[in-house]
Amino acid sequence: MTDLIACTRSEFARLRRWPAFWIILGTWIVLNLVFAYLFNYLAYATGSSMRMSNGQPRAILLQQMLPAAVPEVFTQGMAMFGGALMLVLGALVTGSGYGWGTWKTVFTQGPSRARVAGGTVLALAVVVVALVLTAFVVDTGVAAIIGTVQHQSLALPGAGRSLLGILTGAVILGMWTLAGAVIGVLARGPALAVGLGLVWVLVVENLLRGVASIFAPIRAITDHLPGTAAGSLAGAMRTISGESTPGVLDILSRPASFVVLAVYIVVFAVAMVWLLHRRDMA
Repeated sequence: MTDLIACTRSEFARLRRWPAFWIILGTWIVLNLVFAYLFNYLAYATGSSMRMSNGQPRAILLQQMLPAAVPEVFTQGMAMFGGALMLVLGALVTGSGYGWGTWKTVFTQGPSRARVAGGTVLALAVVVVALVLTAFVVDTGVAAIIGTVQHQSLALPGAGRSLLGILTGAVILGMWTLAGAVIGVLARGPALAVGLGLVWVLVVENLLRGVASIFAPIRAITDHLPGTAAGSLAGAMRTISGESTPGVLDILSRPASFVVLAVYIVVFAVAMVWLLHRRDMA
């Protein structure tokens, strides 16, 4: 246990000094604010359209920018775009260890491979939780500003709703982060891992779901893909019907989505540790 904690701290020390790490996290926070609040507020404030592109009246659009709606709003971009960024982070964290020779150095001079890999998994888990909490706080602050400017209610979401939103975000982003970490280990480098991961998140799953709509026998598979489960879990947070957000689905129920994502998280974490433990570093 002591070695595992030491490995986790060592991984944190590496990540803190890595510019790409902060760029990815900062990019997600900025994109979250731009798509969830900036564009919608500009459209609402300028009155450019009485009905927005998702078919919702302006009054409902304003309600979605208030503090009470934060648990729903801040999870909507995690299924696809947020997940893609975190997959890139996971792939860079593990894949860069091959190009830089980090894995080989640590494995020959430090604790066991399993503890080093476990420390990386724990560090990524903490990063995901911290990112989700940060996004929740930032979004709540921005929503409070909008509510103040528009003279609307500043009532915060209930504790249960807030915890559900945070848990939803952590599970979605955690799954994609570990998926990227596994791909980085499989590809033994960050470039190929990032490319393969993004193609899967942004292209392959959408194509497979499209095929399933005309070829039902594969629906049982496509309904349980990582992106489908993540999109369904984000979709379960919606309180307004008719919304259209890329990657957000309503295929699986919330309990089913949680179970599927939990299985993926365990499988990805175990696979990453096992691969690093068993494979040659050469």
